[in-house]
Amino acid sequence: MPGAKPLLRALASAGSVFLIVFAYFKIIHVNPTTVALTFPLAVLGVSAVWGLRYAIFTSLLATLAFNYFFLPPVGTLTIADPQNWVALTAFLITAVIASQLSERIRSKARESDTRREEVEKLYEFSQQLLVTENVIELLNAIPQHIVDTFRLKAAAIFLPQRDQIYRSGGGSQEIPSGELKDAAARGEWAIDEARRISFVPMRMGVRPIGILAVLGRTLTRETLEAIGSLVANAVERAGAVEQLSKTEAARESERLRSALLDSVTHEFRTPLTSIKASITTLLSSAELNEAQSKELMTVIDEEADRLNRLVGEAVEMAQLDAHEVKLNIGPHQIREAIDAALEDAKKLTKNNPVEVRLPDQLPAVMMDLELIKEVLRHLIENGVKYSPPGSPIFISSEVSHDRLITSVADRGPGIDDLERSMIFDKFYRGQSQRYRVQGTGMGLAIVKAIIQAHGGRIGVTSQLGQGSVFSFGLPLAEPRMGAPPIC
Repeated sequence: MPGAKPLLRALASAGSVFLIVFAYFKIIHVNPTTVALTFPLAVLGVSAVWGLRYAIFTSLLATLAFNYFFLPPVGTLTIADPQNWVALTAFLITAVIASQLSERIRSKARESDTRREEVEKLYEFSQQLLVTENVIELLNAIPQHIVDTFRLKAAAIFLPQRDQIYRSGGGSQEIPSGELKDAAARGEWAIDEARRISFVPMRMGVRPIGILAVLGRTLTRETLEAIGSLVANAVERAGAVEQLSKTEAARESERLRSALLDSVTHEFRTPLTSIKASITTLLSSAELNEAQSKELMTVIDEEADRLNRLVGEAVEMAQLDAHEVKLNIGPHQIREAIDAALEDAKKLTKNNPVEVRLPDQLPAVMMDLELIKEVLRHLIENGVKYSPPGSPIFISSEVSHDRLITSVADRGPGIDDLERSMIFDKFYRGQSQRYRVQGTGMGLAIVKAIIQAHGGRIGVTSQLGQGSVFSFGLPLAEPRMGAPPIC
């Protein structure tokens, strides 16, 4: 019951006085000076444990007990010797002053503990703001972080520049939007003690950022100011990251646009020029024999197929980026994909022999056979493009942990360290080979997207002047027992 605790404390305070009286009056007989020094100890103890009001109650009770049991005439509340009035008054004043000092120290200790706890909470809150990876989503999470960290009922943030209110879950609707906007317009502190709502202006220096409102337990003004400063820094950080992201996106868009225009200029125009020249010759009045006409028609047919393949690659790349390609994954031998890819690339490899080096027994892997065949065809085509005529292309596979690693090696010019980090980007083509070798720069990007869709990884190792090795891993259909996990 709410009223039981004060009564029990009062009874306990009175009990401490009773124990001292019983001990000094019934058990051992001492002089009044000893009693006068003992009672303040009880008063200080009560003050330290329960506060000033119980200590004053104990002081008054101890004064009466001191007068009745220890000052002559004993057994009455009268005092015969005037000097004892001085002693009794001094005892009462000393007890009360000691109680006040003890209460002040106790209050300072509570205040110190509160400040220490709030500093710890501020540190925890600042860590939450710093370790969050997605800075943009941080704005939505900040109010809930405040509620969880400082054990509040609700929190809300209004940012006038964004005209956006961010709220925590739970009772955040108890903080009206209109009051938030009015407080932001004033830019001043506002504390509603009755509803326990505090409105804290957030500033970067003297520049207003927005308003923070918290509902629940009352925090110190210093803590609220610190929270407002931390949130203001987080808002500025989120704005800077958002602006940087937009700038990077615009720069990347411009880079891709330039790369695409470059590909159109140097790749799509070539077959169009050949087709146009062949058709113009066929439509001219010049007399052509059957062999010449057939040769021109063959050029038109081949260049049209080339155009169709280039457009198909662009469409496939867009589908892979949008995750619109459905995989038909099942257990297959990698040899099936290699043989199918070599069959498709037969015309490309007539000047570059392909050597396949596979162990006799290889486990099946989980893959979409058609897509992995396409991966191998792109890698073979890439090796042929950049290798001198007559140099071989090597294909090999080996089991590593619970993956089958397949590699395609060539004897091309190699890739330097700077280009190696960009070789799988869309439309990227090597600086030194851009105008010598035909291509759009989509082949390796398609390869990477297909392998990632299988849950695998692809990489390249290269040495300038010695060639490159492209390797990708696919999960085994039945992982080997005891194989360590892939990190």
